[in-house]
Amino acid sequence: MLAQQFINAVSLGGVYALFALGFTLVFGVLGVVNLAHGAVFMLGAYSALQAVVLLELPLPAAILIAMLITGASGWLLDKLIFAPLRARQAPHLAPMIATIGFAIALNSAIEGYFGAQNLRFPLETLPVQTLSIPGAQITWLELEIVVLAFVLMGVLLWGLRRTRIGCAVRGLAESPRAAAFLGINVEGVFRLTSVIAALLGGAAGVLIALYTNAVFPSMGQPILHKGIAVVILGGMGDVRGALLGGFFLGFAEVFSVAYVGSSMRDAVAFGLLFAILLLRPHGLFGTAAQRHA
Repeated sequence: MLAQQFINAVSLGGVYALFALGFTLVFGVLGVVNLAHGAVFMLGAYSALQAVVLLELPLPAAILIAMLITGASGWLLDKLIFAPLRARQAPHLAPMIATIGFAIALNSAIEGYFGAQNLRFPLETLPVQTLSIPGAQITWLELEIVVLAFVLMGVLLWGLRRTRIGCAVRGLAESPRAAAFLGINVEGVFRLTSVIAALLGGAAGVLIALYTNAVFPSMGQPILHKGIAVVILGGMGDVRGALLGGFFLGFAEVFSVAYVGSSMRDAVAFGLLFAILLLRPHGLFGTAAQRHA
């Protein structure tokens, strides 16, 4: 029983961490609380579903198409919203409010076209084989979800630490002005960051849709709330914190369902988050901001 719950927690926590990584990237580099990230998450799920149903593509190809589509939405988000507001030196609340409008428009468009009903992946497209291990069973679908989530997280962390683009992203997060003096294409890195974040959000949307086999227009709203909580728990803008916070929330939810009850899942999980923030108000890896007169 314990081993089974551990597997379930790793599966769910991996998806939460993937979503939170995209969310914290935008905040850490662009300085924007992107409230459209939940809508991008939803767009990824719908894109993969349509690729499977209409184009009759296998799941790996459908996931790739969904990531490309959500990556394009991240490019548009920066091109149409973030970049013009940066050029006008808009106050910090302006991009956040603009992303709310973007999310509402995208949700309304999806609901108007597909309807508000719950859609599902065809059962014949989902792997049904199970792998038995001592004390638990894991389906091939769960295994694929875990592997893909960890691969994407690993590629992101490796890229941030070991590539020139990653160094540019980290430098831009520290100081856009200093990055520009060093010859970094600031606007290009801003746009690339938005694309990468949307790619991760879209992949998380596909994985959670496969995990629950449920796709509906408002599916991004609950995960957005959890993503914000995870990012705050980890420390605003800290990639390590987003990673650990995602897994913490996944474990808290799964074990609260198993040992407390499904009706108390969110109460227990967010109660634990609240208790940790009382002890560390700036998050697991956050630091106190200094104010100057």
